[in-house]
Amino acid sequence: MMAAFNKLNLGVAVSSFAISQLLFHVLSSWISARVTSGFSNLDQKKKIEWNSRTVSTFHALVVGLFCLYILLYDEAVNGDRVWGDPSTVQLNLAITSGYLISDLLLIIFYWKAIGDIYFIIHHLVALYAYSFVLGRGLLAYFANFRLLAEFSTPFVNQRWFFEVLGYSKASKANIINGLLMTIAFFLGRIIVIPIYYSNVATEFGTEAFHKLGFAAQSAWFISSIVLDVMNLMWMVKITKGCYKVICLIGQGEAKTNKNGKSN
Repeated sequence: MMAAFNKLNLGVAVSSFAISQLLFHVLSSWISARVTSGFSNLDQKKKIEWNSRTVSTFHALVVGLFCLYILLYDEAVNGDRVWGDPSTVQLNLAITSGYLISDLLLIIFYWKAIGDIYFIIHHLVALYAYSFVLGRGLLAYFANFRLLAEFSTPFVNQRWFFEVLGYSKASKANIINGLLMTIAFFLGRIIVIPIYYSNVATEFGTEAFHKLGFAAQSAWFISSIVLDVMNLMWMVKITKGCYKVICLIGQGEAKTNKNGKSN
C-alpha cells in the first residue's frame, strides 16, 4: 500500500512538473497574448518572467485552495500534528515539489532574465523540508500550515503584471491589488508566525517529537526559521512599497483639493 502511494505521489509530482513546463513554454504566451495586447509588446526577458509568474500564480491557487481544504476538513492531519495521516498533504506537496523543481530549472536556465539567489534558497529549503513529509509521512500538519503562504503569491505577481503593462502606481487597479497583496502577505506569512511556533512549542519534548529523530527535527526547525526570515525581509519591502503608494494617493488628493479650491 505504501509503495503504491509513493508511486501516486511520484506520478503527481511528475505531472505537476510537466504541466508547469507546458504552461511556461506554451500555454502562458498563448493565453496572455489573447488576454492583453501588452504582452506582445514586451521584450524577451520580460516575456520569460511573465510566463514564470503565470505558472507561479496557477500553482499558488491550486495548492492554496487544497491547503485550506486540508486545514479546515482533514481531521486525521489536524488531530495528530506530528504523525497524523499525511495522505492528502503528501498529494499537495507532490504538486508543489513538481512545480518547485520545474521553477528551479527555469531559474537556472534563464538566469539572466529571472535569476534570483533568494528564490534558489527558498526552493531548495522547501524541497528539503518537504522530502521528510513525502518520504516518511511526518509533520504533515506543519507542512500544510506553511503552504498558507501561497495565498499572497497571486497578488505579488499581479503587481508585477501591472507594472510591465504600464499601469500607474496610483491607478485604482494597482492600489487595490497593492493593498490586497499587503494584507494577504501579512495574514498568510507574518501573522501566522507566532501561531505556527506556538504549535511547535506544544509538540516540543513530547514522545511524538522525540520519535522524529535529529535529522527530521533539524530540517523542521532550520527550514522554518530560514523561510520566516525571508518572509520578514519580503514583508519589509512590501510595506515600504505600500507606504510609497499611500503617499502618492495623499499627494494626488492634496493636488486635487488645491486645484478645486483655486477654481
